[in-house]
Parts: sequence; structure tokens; C-alpha cells
Amino acid sequence: MSTFPYRLVATDLDGTLLRADESVSDRTRAALAAATEAGAAHIVVTGRAVPWTRHILDDLGYEGIAVCGQGAQVYHAGEHRLLTSLTLDRQLAGLALSKLEAEVGPLALAASRDGLEGEVIMGPGYRIHEGPLPYVPYEDPAELWSAPLTKVYLQHPTLTDDELTRAARETVGGLVDVVMAGPGIVEILPLGLSKATGLSLAARRLGVKAAETIAFGDMPNDIPMFGWAAHGVAMGNAHAELRAVADEVTASNEEDGIAVVLERLLSA
Repeated sequence: MSTFPYRLVATDLDGTLLRADESVSDRTRAALAAATEAGAAHIVVTGRAVPWTRHILDDLGYEGIAVCGQGAQVYHAGEHRLLTSLTLDRQLAGLALSKLEAEVGPLALAASRDGLEGEVIMGPGYRIHEGPLPYVPYEDPAELWSAPLTKVYLQHPTLTDDELTRAARETVGGLVDVVMAGPGIVEILPLGLSKATGLSLAARRLGVKAAETIAFGDMPNDIPMFGWAAHGVAMGNAHAELRAVADEVTASNEEDGIAVVLERLLSA
């Protein structure tokens, strides 16, 4: 058996490592464990902020470093400790939202507050896509800006996710970064922030280079991570934009797509 060719396996969570019910299959757990035994580190790189990620990492018995909040947070799961955290300039974000609403009309908003216990706050009209993730509703618009934030979520009553993302990039792309992270999930982030910036920080802590990394994802917010890693694998259920830049496409998250690739590499 030859040596596993990568020292770092980076996986997105939703639509990638997780199945629709938020579980990780036994087959995928075994494949990741085998890759780890072969000398690779596994790192989770997710758009979810730490409070929405921690329970999954604990269930996995994951004790390493995770990149959360689209790269804003580098989190040590074993120590339950934030190593780095980047927040959104609230004045700039407010300006960006004003410009965008002048262009496309009123938006429904939510936001992730900074910190290990940072709540997700949700404004009037914002629709939760799925899952039992905790959030705090607010009515007063000033509440959105009352504490440091890592990101703001946007929804529009008629525009599709792709249309809203495109409109936001065209209108305010010089002020903030805009990503589509999942169905119904369009976010504004600090300019220059991406999963790649967070992953590169975490990889440096682990002493691993981009050339030694394989990455798995399913949405356009994974594009920078694929650009950084040596090999990018899109899930069978991935968005067309990510499939277009992937080095290969595997089976879907429901069909153990990560395990399919890792097993092949481990047995080569």
C-alpha cells in the first residue's frame, strides 16, 4: 500500500461531511480515521460560526482545529477555545446594506455575533432554511448592530440566491465580501475574508502547506478553499459554480462522497 498523498484533509460541513439529518456516516468516519492513521490531519472548514458547529465536532470526537464562520474564526475543538476571530466593520456593513437596499428593495436580515457563545440573531421576515439551530429573534433594527458581528445574512422576497449574490457583489463588492453558503444563505463578510484565509491560518499552525491539502465542498463559498488547496473535490450535490472549478466530482453527501475519494487514495 502506498502512502496517503496528502497531509491535510479539509472538509466543509453542510452538504459535504454532514448528511441532511446532520449525521456523519460510519463509512465516512472510518475513511477519515484511516486517513488520519496514515498521517493526515482532518480539518473542518465551515461557514457556520462556532456555536452552530461545536455540537457536531463534539459528537465526532473531533479535538483538532476547525475553521468556522467562513474563515473568520479558528477554533480549537479539544480546548473549546477561539484562537483567532475576525469581526465585520459594523459601520461599513450598515453602509453596504443601505446601498444594496436602495438597489434591490428591503431585505430580511440575520447576523452571527462574535465569540464562543455568539448568538445568531434573526430579524423580521428572515426564514430559517432547515435544522434545529438556535437563534434569537429581534424586532428593533438597532439590535442588529448592538454587539460585534462576524457576518450578516441576507434574504430577498423575490430574488433567487444567485440573483441576490450577484446584485450584492455588483453593488457593494468593494465594501464587503459576499458569499452564497447554502440554500437561502447569502452572507456579507469582512472584505478579503474567505474559507481560504482561515484555512491557511489553521494550516500554518499545523505546519502543513497548501500543496499537501485535499479539500471537499459543495457551495460557491468553497471556491476560495479549492483555489488554495492542491486538490478540490466537489460533492455530487454541489452547486454548478463549484463543480466548474473542482479537480474532480465525487458522489453526494448522502452517498459517502468523501469516503469514496479517501478510500481510493488509501488503497492506491
